[in-house]
Amino acid sequence: MLLLIKRLSVPARHVARGTTCLLYSTEAPSSNCAIGFIGLGQMGFNMARHLRAKSKVPFVVYDLNRHAMEQFHAENGKDVGMASSPAELASRASVIVTVLPESAHVKEAYLGESGIIKGIRQGTLCIDSSTIDTSVSVDVSRQIIAAGARAVDAPISGGIMGAKAATLTFMVGSQTDSDFEQARAHLLLMGKNVVHCGDLGAGQAAKICNNLLLAISMIGTAEAMNLGMRLGLDPKVLASIVNTSSGRCWSSDTANPVPDVIATAPSTNNYNDGFKSRLMLKDLGLVSNAAKDSKTPLMLGALAENIYRHLSNDATMAEKDFSVVYQWLAKKP
Repeated sequence: MLLLIKRLSVPARHVARGTTCLLYSTEAPSSNCAIGFIGLGQMGFNMARHLRAKSKVPFVVYDLNRHAMEQFHAENGKDVGMASSPAELASRASVIVTVLPESAHVKEAYLGESGIIKGIRQGTLCIDSSTIDTSVSVDVSRQIIAAGARAVDAPISGGIMGAKAATLTFMVGSQTDSDFEQARAHLLLMGKNVVHCGDLGAGQAAKICNNLLLAISMIGTAEAMNLGMRLGLDPKVLASIVNTSSGRCWSSDTANPVPDVIATAPSTNNYNDGFKSRLMLKDLGLVSNAAKDSKTPLMLGALAENIYRHLSNDATMAEKDFSVVYQWLAKKP
């Protein structure tokens, strides 16, 4: 892992700076200054909405799903541009934000036949907020920088609720402090906390470590709640005790997996509008890859991955919030 996030040595000719978007300026923005956003899924759509509303620069979007682009265009202003490809978007933007599901999607968006690299301008700042393999993130960043642009990895914590409320946390890896500061100005329009984790790839490393702990804590909370209820405890009483005691965690006090314990938790909404179980399984796969690369023992993490693999074999549970692991456990004798 340390090898993956080692600082890159890039020739001076490859660090040209382009036009910086004046996000808070009252002056008319330069015609060369625009923000491009790729990936209008449940997370990206809400993030792009905040970025569009709070920025004072032209805005252009791209998604493979034409309907998602048209919906964003309709809801966020008729002057929002819709690109025909990542390359076209890159030719029109000086800042590009990508929020994509997996490593393959990021590689295609940046390096594919009609990818960002094909149309990128000198000095463009690329902010990738996808959660992907650290090695892929670093490789894509290398190629962006080699093309004369700039790159930061900035994966997200906070889920759909955080994206809607603009309270996300971004974990950022960057080659320079200047790149981080410029990315930070944009990320704060979509979130609440922006943390500089280190060099390129460090944001991805921090994100998978966080999600490793999140998966384990959710399974533990679900298991404890299931046991307590089988022993005759009221789930709200048990939760109140846990949340004022040493067992307290985000999985117990914010996203409790038992329905109706926390009014705003996905479990109370039939496990909808949260972080899908299949995506948690995907992230645990990234954890497993990183552990192998760094020769790190993975015990509870391996067990958590196995549990979410079994759970995701159920087509319905795979699409539900990962706290549905409580229902999976509750069904067991």
